[in-house]
Amino acid sequence: MKSGGAPRRLEGLAFVAPFLLLYGVVLIWPLLMGIGISFHRADLFGAREWIGLGNYATALADPVVHQAIGNTLLLALLIVPPLTALALLLALALNRATRGAAVFRGIFFSSSVLSVTIVTLIWRFILTPDAGLLAVAADALGREPLPFLSDQALVIPAIAITTIWWSLGFPIMLFLAGLQQVPADVYEAAALDRAGRWTTFRHITLPAIRRTLLLVVMLQTVGQLQLFGQAQLLTGGGPGGGSRTIVLAIFEVAFGRWELGYATALAEILFAMILVVTLLQYWLVTRREDAG
Repeated sequence: MKSGGAPRRLEGLAFVAPFLLLYGVVLIWPLLMGIGISFHRADLFGAREWIGLGNYATALADPVVHQAIGNTLLLALLIVPPLTALALLLALALNRATRGAAVFRGIFFSSSVLSVTIVTLIWRFILTPDAGLLAVAADALGREPLPFLSDQALVIPAIAITTIWWSLGFPIMLFLAGLQQVPADVYEAAALDRAGRWTTFRHITLPAIRRTLLLVVMLQTVGQLQLFGQAQLLTGGGPGGGSRTIVLAIFEVAFGRWELGYATALAEILFAMILVVTLLQYWLVTRREDAG
């Protein structure tokens, strides 16, 4: 038995080696290179000068970065909980083997296949205060159109609504996949015990799809912390930086000012933010499971 263990391990390594090699080349090596560049004053033409933690110190004192991080966290807070709740409610409503449910599943998923350019064009036609759909409706009601894309108090909620509309399809599919794994006889037993809908959802459905719920929250959190296209195409980060996200700030620093080292430092800060938030979410959920 011992003599056959080593060849089997080598066979297993041979199977996973192509993936590990690709993973290292595409993800691990660029990550290590990025960390190295973040300690330099570098530009896009290859010039580098070692400055240690200088880029990070600049980022910590930069009010533009503070505003971008605040906008990013606010957008994630406005998007992830409503998106998760709405996707779960729609998945519960569409978890039926009927033709109508299949049609609506396709309709809700259709927005997810659109590019961010198409999505922003659609919502520009809706939100533009002079000739947009909401402006026409406001005029018909005798009210002043709201400047959704030029008011600092409205631009973040406008981008959040746009993103929720665009991102709704994929979480619905994940929740539907999780709901369809719950055994039907469990619901039949609950019905025989005369359990209400809320009781059934709380004590049967929600525990059964807890892992799916965690997956959706983590994926959406990671995605929304990297929000870029909507802010760039809808508002360009304005007004007054009121919709500038951290990824948009990285883009402006790298390709607008050509400060590659500083932009890489900002990217590493974003990576640390994503890592801390996702690990915190995972720890909170697993702690509750262990306590339960």
